[in-house]
Amino acid sequence: MAELKEKLFSEFAPVSTEEWMAKITADLKGVPFEKKLVWKTGEGFNVNPFYRAEDIEGLKTTESLPGEFPYVRGTKKDNDWKVRQNIEVTCFKGANEKALDILNKGVTSLGFIIKGSDVNAENIATLLDGICPECVELNFNTCNCKAEMLIGILADYFKGKGADLEKCKGSVNYDPFKKPLVKGKENENWVEAAAAVLKAGAALPGYKVLAVNAFYFNNAGAYISQELGYALAWGNELLAKLTEAGQDATEVAKKIKFNFGISSNYFMEIAKFRAARWLWAEIVAAYNPACQCACKMHVHAQTSEWNMTVYDAHVNLLRSQTEAMSAALAGVDSITVRPFDKTYQTPDDFSERIARNQQLLLKEECHLDKVVDPSAGSYYVEVLTNSLADVAWKLFLEMEDKGGFGAEVASGEIQKAVNTSNEARKKAVATRREILLGTNQFPNFNEVAAEKIQNEAAGCCCGGGHNCGEATITALDFSRGASEFEALRLATEKSGKTPKVFMLTIGNLAMRLARSQFSSNFFACAGYKVIDNLGFDTVEAGVEAAVEAGAEIVVLCSSDDEYAELAPAAYKALAGRAEFVVAGMPACMEDLKAVGIDQYVNVKSNVLETLKAFNVKLGIA
Repeated sequence: MAELKEKLFSEFAPVSTEEWMAKITADLKGVPFEKKLVWKTGEGFNVNPFYRAEDIEGLKTTESLPGEFPYVRGTKKDNDWKVRQNIEVTCFKGANEKALDILNKGVTSLGFIIKGSDVNAENIATLLDGICPECVELNFNTCNCKAEMLIGILADYFKGKGADLEKCKGSVNYDPFKKPLVKGKENENWVEAAAAVLKAGAALPGYKVLAVNAFYFNNAGAYISQELGYALAWGNELLAKLTEAGQDATEVAKKIKFNFGISSNYFMEIAKFRAARWLWAEIVAAYNPACQCACKMHVHAQTSEWNMTVYDAHVNLLRSQTEAMSAALAGVDSITVRPFDKTYQTPDDFSERIARNQQLLLKEECHLDKVVDPSAGSYYVEVLTNSLADVAWKLFLEMEDKGGFGAEVASGEIQKAVNTSNEARKKAVATRREILLGTNQFPNFNEVAAEKIQNEAAGCCCGGGHNCGEATITALDFSRGASEFEALRLATEKSGKTPKVFMLTIGNLAMRLARSQFSSNFFACAGYKVIDNLGFDTVEAGVEAAVEAGAEIVVLCSSDDEYAELAPAAYKALAGRAEFVVAGMPACMEDLKAVGIDQYVNVKSNVLETLKAFNVKLGIA
């Protein structure tokens, strides 16, 4: 039987790329291949609908092995990753109790977020009581000005507990570029401070103390190629400036930790992490480190906040699940899954439990930790890896030509570039070229969200300990992709009004049903009440039913051929008693406009702007 299987495909003649293209071209019936099937990404390159073995011939990425330079296939020979959960520390005893609890629920990495003013030996001892620093990865995020002190406190604490410091793994997130990127404030003399942190970090050999927080770019709506290119430039800035200050390149490289975001672009994200390890290895190698192990990129990944939504919030679980899968398959070192309710409230026990279990499912039931770089050899992923590497490398070189990452951040140019991408992506959301399920497409018609939102003031990066100064440069815009749609729908909720949209369905059965479904989803995005119908025999009957129902908007749903007759009749019968809309983009549109019908909804509509205009007309905005 096995022998027969081996011979199975030999009975079929191989099909060449030319033959595939000929068949595809014939099926397209004159529609250009490039226009119909080629995906024009925002990453700076296009993606074809299919790839073949010939597309990866000569690519270096197909020759490497896991754990071997340049680490495109991973920095280790297994695919185990650490499951991290972050704890925002307000009460140190309470945070300790929570940490001990979740360590029994599958967490293998803890992230503590501590105000700078709270950093002292007594608090840290309370926080870590009963936690074995050799068994659990411990990560600390605090004010930059307290990072050096915190490292010393940790080293003393671990020694006091008799721990083997070589076995203690974790990180202290010293981030010299948080102030200009997040707060729009200058970060003068950061090199001296970073050198001091690096020196202190020598006491904890297994700790990373210099952070490249590329997730800022992800959460601000950057394209994947931007996040990767800027991350590489950021890492190189740390290497370049610290080695110029007399630090050893090998030690600097070993102390850097990359914290990436993960978008929902599934295969592109897998390719991003593969390309990131490869390019970083090449950058570090240029500094002639004492050992090749210094070229390994240590990567933590966290699910995106840019695409999270307040409405239909459980869809966030679907987004973060595929994001975690991307990172896991790509071989990162640790992952944080954001709780699904993070956008509107402090995550509760339920949402945190679900977030933990999302990763545990990938390990215990999907066994993604059992295979190293399973995407290797995939024509598609290999091409994406190389394409992303090319674009990100060009961006990296551009940064270097302009004086380096620090100079571009100080001038605000990087922030402006990312904010421009944010706006472009929001426009794509507004026109449904980028879908946020439950927000700009297929919303939950009956959902209300105003009461569940908890507003929290943004805290000072220093925990309120001292003056950070005034913003002097452009900061990143962290408004989410759904934010404008949510503001629109919340305005409807808070107005106390519930506008009614009546579907006047008539004529061709298939077209009226398709257009009423489209229009129902369209107007529900603003929180309007939709009244759908199976159909009317006459437009007059439909209009009277709409008026009787108290509709503020009437949407005529029929076929293009029938609109020439039905639309003017319906418009006349309605006689201004409600807003009149035609679903579609009929060839007779100019004729209809001539009689006063000037409102249309269709696949080319800017959903957000159209709904904003209706809110104004209805006295909501």
